[in-house]
Amino acid sequence: MRIKDVVVDCRHAASLARFWASILDGYAIAPYDEAELDRLAQQGVTSTEDDPTVLVEAAPGTLRLFFQVVPEPKTVKNRLHIDLQIDDLTVGTSLIIELGGRVIATFDDHMLLADPEGNEFCLTR
Repeated sequence: MRIKDVVVDCRHAASLARFWASILDGYAIAPYDEAELDRLAQQGVTSTEDDPTVLVEAAPGTLRLFFQVVPEPKTVKNRLHIDLQIDDLTVGTSLIIELGGRVIATFDDHMLLADPEGNEFCLTR
């Protein structure tokens, strides 16, 4: 077995997908094809901004992030989180904050952060 996707429950899939696509090197929101646009239209969704399921991907074979809207809010600490690696913690942290994330805690060798919806992740050198 291998991991295909990491699925993130959220309130607004498009905006959270944009956040993650912006901070991950080589990642982007997957383009919409005619079949997907038809699927949205059949669901009464008139804009991709309101798509309840958004995929963020990179090169074939890499881990994908799939964002899906759920009705309930996040209420407790994540049971699973992503660790990101970057050469310059200051630059990475600044970008994350600029895009709506926040710092939760700072440690000697890493930082604990949260995305705009409160999903926690770590940033390491």
